[in-house]
Amino acid sequence: MNVYDAERMADTLAPQGFVSVAAAEDADLVVLNTCHIREKAAEKVYSELGRLRVLKEAAAAEGRKVIVAVAGCVAQAEGADMVRRAPVVDIVVGPQSYHRLPELVAAAAIRPGVVDTALKAEDKFDRLVPPGREQIARRGSSAFVTIQEGCSRFCTYCVVPSTRGGEVSRPVDKVVAEVERLAAAGVREITVLGQNVNAYRGEGPDGRPWKLPRLLARLAEVPGIARLRYATSHPRAMSAELIAAHRELPQLMPYLHLPAQSGSDRILDAMNRRHTRDLYLQRLAEVRAARPDIALSSDFIVGFPGESDQDFADTMDLVERVGFASAYSFKYSPRPGTPAASMDGQVPEAVKSERLTALQAVLESQQRAFNLASVGRTVEVLFEKPGRLPGQIVGKSPHMQAVHVQAGAEMIGQIKAVRLVAVGSHSLFGEFADAVPQPIAV
Repeated sequence: MNVYDAERMADTLAPQGFVSVAAAEDADLVVLNTCHIREKAAEKVYSELGRLRVLKEAAAAEGRKVIVAVAGCVAQAEGADMVRRAPVVDIVVGPQSYHRLPELVAAAAIRPGVVDTALKAEDKFDRLVPPGREQIARRGSSAFVTIQEGCSRFCTYCVVPSTRGGEVSRPVDKVVAEVERLAAAGVREITVLGQNVNAYRGEGPDGRPWKLPRLLARLAEVPGIARLRYATSHPRAMSAELIAAHRELPQLMPYLHLPAQSGSDRILDAMNRRHTRDLYLQRLAEVRAARPDIALSSDFIVGFPGESDQDFADTMDLVERVGFASAYSFKYSPRPGTPAASMDGQVPEAVKSERLTALQAVLESQQRAFNLASVGRTVEVLFEKPGRLPGQIVGKSPHMQAVHVQAGAEMIGQIKAVRLVAVGSHSLFGEFADAVPQPIAV
């Protein structure tokens, strides 16, 4: 979602004469688009602002003015305090206000320290400038589209309800129009986004709310769109209709990211996740019954307040039972203002680190096993960009695996059958299915 937001900020600033540059040293305006979900992410913002202070002072010595803006969830959470803590910041703008960046930049040019962190009722998407055809083409054959923002579930560790607000879904016709514009410029794959995307309830053309399965079916009708994905979901909102869509909709890729966060019912209750491990396992069994070849991904937090050795063992047991193709795992970090931050039983950092190391070892082993099992298969790969080596391009398999192939850049944007022949550290190597097999250097 931050990638999508950053691109829309650039699009909105383009009519003011701004164009993207490769390095902050060349910029007249630097926007840090931030995440507040974990402590380390917020700390990185202030570290980067220290670097930008030096850059800004050097530019001023040359007679050039640089404006620094902080956008996103850290901006929303800290507001005017950020300007006091880091005077280098000229603009603080929350995720619901970035459509106002042109106005804020003009104001900051006169008087720095502009702050806009209101959670507005207006639809910012109606005020955003759409990207041009050439800009879309430069960004590649895959694109993100936000269809739902905010969250109303109030997990006890999470800042999203306070930084993004409650759940709001975009109308169906606005989403379809955006996808049609992307498809007309050559985009082949769409990932629809939301903090709780499978709770989507956008107003349809008939005036009634459409759920995510119906929206996906409509997007599958857009000419040129060959692949659909969605993220991120909640187990409680994984409906029978959405599970059926994995069986019935060819464009919906066989990949599901469904955060568990913990395998312990006691910890899930403390997190206010409102699902149990049994419900989670049941939903995954239903998804696998509908789409046996599906790849599963998840999120896990270790060291949540009060997590015992047995609670952590329950998480490890759930991971072993499922067998994930990929997963994201983190140590719990207290976020200011969340209920979990003041809970008793804060787990020592050393224990959190030990548990995370053990969990990640299992998850990485499962990912490698999934990739090894793919060797010898022929899959459709959407090529997206040049690889790291000369004459190499890289794309995504239906299961979200990175696949490297020796081929020219003219193949980027195309979907081709590829025979998978070898496994790298976190990716795969392949050759076109109609090619004569060749030795692959890994």
